[in-house]
Formats: sequence, structure tokens, C-alpha cells
Amino acid sequence: MTSSLSLHAGNEKYVVDTKESVVKWTGSNLIGSNSHIGYVYISKGELIIENDQLIGGTAEVDMNTIEDENHGRDNGLINHLKNPDFFEVKKFPFSAIVLTKAVSINSENKKVTGNLTIKGITQPVTFPAKMEVKDGIVKVNGRLVIDRTKWDVRYKSGKFYDLLADQTILNSILRS
Repeated sequence: MTSSLSLHAGNEKYVVDTKESVVKWTGSNLIGSNSHIGYVYISKGELIIENDQLIGGTAEVDMNTIEDENHGRDNGLINHLKNPDFFEVKKFPFSAIVLTKAVSINSENKKVTGNLTIKGITQPVTFPAKMEVKDGIVKVNGRLVIDRTKWDVRYKSGKFYDLLADQTILNSILRS
């Protein structure tokens, strides 16, 4: 998953510009070339910056906004991702991340730690991110790979089903 956040200043708290911020996701089969790319949108969030250093923050993702790379929200793939096989969106309409720590590797690169909640399950995560502060706007771009089974997304996972062969879906979801 790759996330791009655009934020606008408000003292040391920077509010996420939800019109400019998006989470890009990729999911694929373990074997073969079947993969899907799409987007899900941030409904609200903020980052806390102290002395030009990221020290915390939150982002809430509206799982109802999940779409494929063609920006389709009402098709077989998206409807399946919303059902209990995957994200059970009717029961869990929001996912969230709470950033608890960021270590500067250099002026731009950070190692970010936080707690990611999907389907009501919270797990710790750590991921690299780049942060730029320019003209009162903070831009953050991070890359997070998660093992979906830690959040009870088990559909066609080789960890739980033995006889899937080339239908096994990779457990990792890339969020950028």
C-alpha cells in the first residue's frame, strides 16, 4: 500500500487534505500474473510535527470508497473485497492507523511505527516513509506491506487452505 498525504498547517498539527490524499493498494495471486491495483480514500486524519520532526498522527480510511485502478466501485472485484471474504465493509466501514513513533533516517526518510486497525483488529506496523515540508504544507509518502491474515482476511490464503494450488492469493497487501 502506498499512501500520499497532503496536509495543511495548524500550529503543530497538520490536518490531512482528504481531496489530495489516497491509499493505493495492490493484491495478487501467489503464483501467476493475476494482480489487482486500486485505491481507497482517507476520510480524516492529522499529523503531529514538532521541531520539523514527525512525532505522531492518525488517518481514518473509509472502506466504502475502495475502488479498482479504473476507479470502479461497483463491480465483481470490489463487491467481493467488501464482503466477509475480505474486508466485511458493512460491519467494519473504517480502517485506521495511529502513528506512534517516527525515527529520522535522514532529513527526508523516516521509519514510521504505528498501529493499524482493519476489521476491528489492531496490529503493530513499521514502514518507510518520505516526508517533505514546503511552504507550510507537509507531504508524506509511505510504503506498507501487510500480511492480511493478521487482520482475519483469510480468503484463499495458503496459510489456511492446503489444496488451492495456483488459486492461492498472496497474503501480502501492498499499501502505498
